[in-house]
Amino acid sequence: MISFERVYKRYPNGREALTDVSFSLASGEMAFLTGHSGAGKSTILRLVALIDRPTRGQVTVNNANTNTVRRRRVPAFRRDVGVVFQDHKLLNDRPVLDNVGLPLVIAGMTRREIDKRVRAALDQVGLLGKEQLLPQELSTGEQQRVGIARAVVSKPPVLIADEPTGNLDPDLAREVMRLFRRFNEVGVTILIATHDFHLVDEFRVRRIVLEGGRLTSDSSGVSHG
Repeated sequence: MISFERVYKRYPNGREALTDVSFSLASGEMAFLTGHSGAGKSTILRLVALIDRPTRGQVTVNNANTNTVRRRRVPAFRRDVGVVFQDHKLLNDRPVLDNVGLPLVIAGMTRREIDKRVRAALDQVGLLGKEQLLPQELSTGEQQRVGIARAVVSKPPVLIADEPTGNLDPDLAREVMRLFRRFNEVGVTILIATHDFHLVDEFRVRRIVLEGGRLTSDSSGVSHG
């Protein structure tokens, strides 16, 4: 479902963000991506979402080699990858309904279908009934859940999250992680970048560790020295 084969990523300024990284996640698997700031976690997520492409090596997502996805096919590729950001990236002048429905509007769905899907997604994250509120009328935890609803509204097989609990207190962080666990239980492949080691220890899923752009350990039992 997600596969990295000897992936290198060097940015135009010469900084090598990833060096010879290889790992794979099976369909329906959930894993944490951990490491200190600057270790390469966000770079991996950007490669999965096809925001960037590798300098060398191969990234495969949903059986598509990202090196060969043409520019006009990128939006279709991204519809199969839900993305959750730390800072929500919500449109503050639009109600919750419009924020969550945005990917479906872009996909050209009918208003009726959009409303149905949005309500189902909000129900999954416990926010049904708040469709007409603006983001600033919600708590930080609720805003993060709106971001998650938007990421899952198109029912993507892959969900990635970049420090999704970074701005939340421990109880809210646990609640958000339980949401991810629920999506994983219905077969969604999930990769979460986090440096919240308490949560990593508590949720006990596979842990892929990066250090200075290199993969140093993988709790599935593979050591990368």
